[in-house]
Amino acid sequence: MTGPRIAHAHGDRITVTEPATGVALFSYVYRPEAAWEAPKPYLHPVRTLGNAVVTDYRPHDHRWHKGLQLTASHLSGQNLWGGNTYVHGAGYLALPERVGSMAHAGFDEVASYGTHAVIEERLTWHPYSGELWADERRRIEVHDIDPAAGSWALTWSSAVTNRRHEPLLFGSPTTEGRERAGYTGLFWRGPRAFREGRVLGPDGEGPGLMGRQAPWLAYTGEHDGIDGHATVVFAHAPENDHTGAGGGHPAHWFVRSEPFAAVAPSWAFHDELELAPGDTLARRYRIVVADGAWERDRIAKYLEEHPW
Repeated sequence: MTGPRIAHAHGDRITVTEPATGVALFSYVYRPEAAWEAPKPYLHPVRTLGNAVVTDYRPHDHRWHKGLQLTASHLSGQNLWGGNTYVHGAGYLALPERVGSMAHAGFDEVASYGTHAVIEERLTWHPYSGELWADERRRIEVHDIDPAAGSWALTWSSAVTNRRHEPLLFGSPTTEGRERAGYTGLFWRGPRAFREGRVLGPDGEGPGLMGRQAPWLAYTGEHDGIDGHATVVFAHAPENDHTGAGGGHPAHWFVRSEPFAAVAPSWAFHDELELAPGDTLARRYRIVVADGAWERDRIAKYLEEHPW
């Protein structure tokens, strides 16, 4: 089988294409964007093998939501998420002096090997004032492209190292006092058509999964413009809650289907995560993008047949 094709528009984006159908599975955009939106790399548009888009970009309600991205909503008093900052007792405030950024520093690998493709990148994390607070090594791997099943998978690995002389505190609006708003870390914004979609976990379904722990969570939505559904599955690597800095600090799911579709395996839903100077926070996730409305049994079988 011919591997995924890679097209690199230097300084702008990398696009990965499935060769048999010519479908662009995603673009990884790393050019800087508006300062108020906390510049950072992101994946958009992400597509199924059937060429249906399953991400949103700069929606009118949250211009800083861009496809699939990894960032921090509350980081030692700064906001690398973008937009307004939640302040307990005052709500969301426009505080541009708290909006930071994540900058592309270079690629170590951009390549296609047989049946998979790899993007490996170095990034730096900055507060509004521009100092170096952290650096990140990020690896995005495309694999398990299966036209018969109508699915493909992406593994996202990030290792964030604290470069300050004091701890970095990862938090969320919930750690600041807002209930059921524990978003931070890896974050997916679904297209507008996916509003009121179906949320599934291994042992439950629906909005009650907000703030709970589980090894995976799936979101199914129905498309506008074309017939049919798509399912996006998010899964934790087994080591996420047990190794490296932050070990023993289990993730909890942030998920909404109203007023928009969003999923995040949050680093700091209920409690802050403290990263000591020089320590590294390492996390790995699997995202499965599939045509059709997958049921719980099919998702569980897929994950069992595609071990880490």
